[in-house]
Amino acid sequence: MQKILVTGSSGLIGSEVCIHFGNLGWEVHGLDNNQRAVFFGEQGDTRWNQKRLESNIPNFVHHEIDIRDREGIIKLIGSIKPDAIVHTAAQPSHDKAAAIPFEDFDTNAVGTFNLLEATRQYSTMVPFVHMSTNKVYGDAPNEIEMVELEKRYDYADKHYTHGISESFRIDQTKHSLFGASKVSADISVQEYGRYFNMPTACLRGGCLTGPSHSGVELHGFLSYLIKCNLIGREYTIFGYKGKQVRDNIHSYDVARFIEEFIKAPRIGEVYNIGGGKDNTCSILEAFDMISEISGIEMHYQYSDQNRIGDHICYYSDLRKIKDHYPNWTITKSIKDIFQETYDAWKTRVK
Repeated sequence: MQKILVTGSSGLIGSEVCIHFGNLGWEVHGLDNNQRAVFFGEQGDTRWNQKRLESNIPNFVHHEIDIRDREGIIKLIGSIKPDAIVHTAAQPSHDKAAAIPFEDFDTNAVGTFNLLEATRQYSTMVPFVHMSTNKVYGDAPNEIEMVELEKRYDYADKHYTHGISESFRIDQTKHSLFGASKVSADISVQEYGRYFNMPTACLRGGCLTGPSHSGVELHGFLSYLIKCNLIGREYTIFGYKGKQVRDNIHSYDVARFIEEFIKAPRIGEVYNIGGGKDNTCSILEAFDMISEISGIEMHYQYSDQNRIGDHICYYSDLRKIKDHYPNWTITKSIKDIFQETYDAWKTRVK
């Protein structure tokens, strides 16, 4: 039986990967120490997801370990001897990073380096997939010429008709401290691939979302927005008139791509992975979409101060990822994402 190690296994993408590979018959080793609850408090707690995995995956083993524990990580990978590693563990909020800079960098940059070196010491043949972020591009996408529409911004420059590609620059731009720590991790994953000829991939995610997301105000905008609508909590829009745009991708489609990469891995690759233009929405459009589903009017307030490093408009150019892996495509529409996330919150919110 093939074995996979998934870090951040109780999080959104990690848990989806665990379920997906469990359904494929793999032995699944999940690494998670519920650090999200430390970062975001009770609302960020993911123990419910850990219990779900333990109940639903026959060959699931949970490992309570912090990726900052270098010796512990080296021993764990050496003992498990995985056939593939998927690294989704992170401090995920660029707002939170400024308040906890050492914890952010040690988790995102050093933690990733620990995993890479532990993998290399075990085997240079094991596919290593890293969940990076579109924040590696900093706020450079905001320099693109925009057009302002009634409820959203979009690119006016035809060069970006398909969205942001992997060739977009990552330097000479403001990233936030979170973006900087993730750039370090991203480059490290690429370098281990190229320098040691290891099969590695950085997945620069757009808005990763889905029904298993424990969305909070500082991370997981769509999940949190839908929760606010359901419970009648006031949502705060931070700048850009609520017209800022994101491309949303369901965690299932991310897991499906990871399967495709592991089946046919490449050396030191980088892919922008998101919902693409078809799965975009602005905050104002998201309000309309969830209100149509729930029948509940959205309550919100507006702050003129946009978040540091926030994108006015961002959606992923999916042409490279589809060219390299033609068997992969988006299967979950934005309407599917809203409906599934709403249904999931209804079962979890009392």
